[in-house]
Amino acid sequence: MQTLTALVFDNFETLDLYGVIEMFGSLPEHYRIQFASLSGGIIHNQHNVTLTTTTIEQLECATDILLVIGGQGTRQLVNDKQFLQALTHLATSADWILSVCTGSALLAKAGLLDDIQATSNKRAWQWVISQSSQVNWVAQARWVVDGKFYTSSGVSAGMDMALGFIADRHGIEVARQIAHDIEYRWHKVSTQDEFCRL
Repeated sequence: MQTLTALVFDNFETLDLYGVIEMFGSLPEHYRIQFASLSGGIIHNQHNVTLTTTTIEQLECATDILLVIGGQGTRQLVNDKQFLQALTHLATSADWILSVCTGSALLAKAGLLDDIQATSNKRAWQWVISQSSQVNWVAQARWVVDGKFYTSSGVSAGMDMALGFIADRHGIEVARQIAHDIEYRWHKVSTQDEFCRL
C-alpha cells in the first residue's frame, strides 16, 4: 500500500486535484490518499469547493507519492518561501512526484526540476517557464516522465498522466479498465498534445 499526499492550497484548480484522485481512488487496494496544506483546516477554491486538510507535520502516513496541483493560487505561492520549503521537504522524501498544470511552476521555483524534463499548462506556459531557466521544458507533451517526476499539461491532462503512472506500475490493462469504468477517453500517448500551439 502506497500513500498519495495531495498538497493543496486556496484557489486550487478543481479538476487538477479531483481528476487525479478519481484515478488513484479506483485502486484502494494499492493507494491510500491524504490531503495536506501548509496550515491545515479548510481550503477553498474559486468553484466554492471546500476541502478538509491536515498540516504536513500531522499527516498520518509518510508520503510515497506527492501530488502537486495547479490553479490561480500558484501565482502567489511561487513567492512564498515557507510553502516552497514545505514542498521541498515533502518532495525530497517522496518516491514519486506528480504535478498537474501550473503545479510544475511551484516545483520549478523550488529548484526541484533543475536539469529535469517537464511540461505544464500551455495557456500559462510563458509564466510557468519564467519561474526557472534550469528546467528542460517540453512544450509538445501531454505529460512528461523524468526519473521520479511526472509532470502534466493543463487540467484534464492530469487524468491522462495519472493513468499513465498507473499503467507504468500496474500494466496498461489496469489503466484501460479504470478509464472504461469512469467512461473516460484516455489520451494514452504522452508526447501528443493537441492544445500545444507554441
